[in-house]
Amino acid sequence: MVEALPAQGVPADQVLAELRGLRAADRPTHGGRLFAYVYDPAVPGLDELARSAHALSAHVNGLDPTAFPSLLAMENALVGAASALLGGGPGTTAPEVVGSVTSGGTESLILAVKTARDARPEITAPRLVAPASAHAAFAKAAHYLGLVLDLVPVSPVTLRPDPVDIAAAITADTVLVACSAPSYAHGVIDPVAEIAQVAADAGVRCHVDACFGGWVLPFLRRLGEPVPPFDFTLAGVTSISVDLHKYAYAPKGVSVLLHRDPTLRAPQYFSYADWPGYTMINPVISSTRSGGPIAAAYATLRHLGQAGYLELTRTTLTAVRELADAVRAVDGLRLMSEPQATVVCFTSDDSGLDLFVLADELTVRGWHTQPQMAYADLPASIHLTVTPSVAASVAEFGPDLVAAVAAARALGPVRLPEELLVAAATLTPEQLTADLVAALAVDLGMGGKPGADDAPPVPDRMAEVNTLLNTAPPPLREKLLLEFLSLLQQPTY
Repeated sequence: MVEALPAQGVPADQVLAELRGLRAADRPTHGGRLFAYVYDPAVPGLDELARSAHALSAHVNGLDPTAFPSLLAMENALVGAASALLGGGPGTTAPEVVGSVTSGGTESLILAVKTARDARPEITAPRLVAPASAHAAFAKAAHYLGLVLDLVPVSPVTLRPDPVDIAAAITADTVLVACSAPSYAHGVIDPVAEIAQVAADAGVRCHVDACFGGWVLPFLRRLGEPVPPFDFTLAGVTSISVDLHKYAYAPKGVSVLLHRDPTLRAPQYFSYADWPGYTMINPVISSTRSGGPIAAAYATLRHLGQAGYLELTRTTLTAVRELADAVRAVDGLRLMSEPQATVVCFTSDDSGLDLFVLADELTVRGWHTQPQMAYADLPASIHLTVTPSVAASVAEFGPDLVAAVAAARALGPVRLPEELLVAAATLTPEQLTADLVAALAVDLGMGGKPGADDAPPVPDRMAEVNTLLNTAPPPLREKLLLEFLSLLQQPTY
């Protein structure tokens, strides 16, 4: 690894060549073979447009909208577009919807929780009710903001919470009820109408996490898909989050947090004047914000338009159906749920077929999937986030899946050493030291100094690692990954 701060400056073309060399080790962000993390519409020229728009506003600072009215105008336009798509705005039952542009879904969810908490200052021990399938960012928000997180189990059959259980979990200290449209892990839409109603009956705010699907579900509905109500058309929904860097295909990171009216949004703001400097007034967590991502999102929406998004959704829907058909055609695999949006998630009831080995075999064939650990009554699974770019190569997935399943069966399930299984079952997080994790990483082929050419920190095959993580209870799994991430994040000199 070269120095970031050399004694003498390096020519621009050399720096760019170095960056290209670093990027060569990454998963492919285009081409439709990475089923997580990135959202590729495969629209010619869109990347170039977004990069140009980003460059135009990269040094604009969102800290002061009076100094940079261009950014304020773009933010308001993005909020208006999201509001109109999600049942708000003039002529609707939610005409006063307001919102803010954030850096991503996690910031939007943290702010939604912060706003609900601060709206009830008389509650000294606030609580947040959410399904167990809700995004982990809600747990992060509760941790950061000092709320108790009350998780409601989901059915192993429907993968959804029962609204009766949500109602039972609400207490006098509950400040927010959350639900998903859809959940990230399995792509199913929670019973938002019923959950919003029980929240309203209890006098509690209801946030719909539509970060993942909020931009695509309205277009699926226009295509005739049976999308249940989940937005501001439901009176009990008080706030919604939707990520523009997902199915709006804007570069990362841009999300929108919407509130039904300005009164509900008011506690979101932070202001502070009791110091010698400028009075700080922030609608979001960050103070200084680059205008680059916002300008790129604005350009993306303007360029694609509603017609463009409708066609991209149609393409994605076709790919989802073909991928689901490919899974159904393989003995030993089953869909976790019939796809409701843009996720195909599958598992296996065949003891001779190790899903983590299967994920590795798909990687060998150029398909980068997202293995998910078992949770409560839910089995381990493989998650595929589907985008329009998948359509060009989706016909190749079925034969590759068949071949990968055959190879995984031939290899057999991962067998971890008995002492490792015992450790995973008996160790407490407090007993898991950095040195122990470092030794374990070496045993699993993940040793060496990160960035060293002869010792890559991540192995080509992850089945053993994933099996260990799947064996460990969640608190131990968290500590394992925390310590491993700490190993990766070391300065280079």
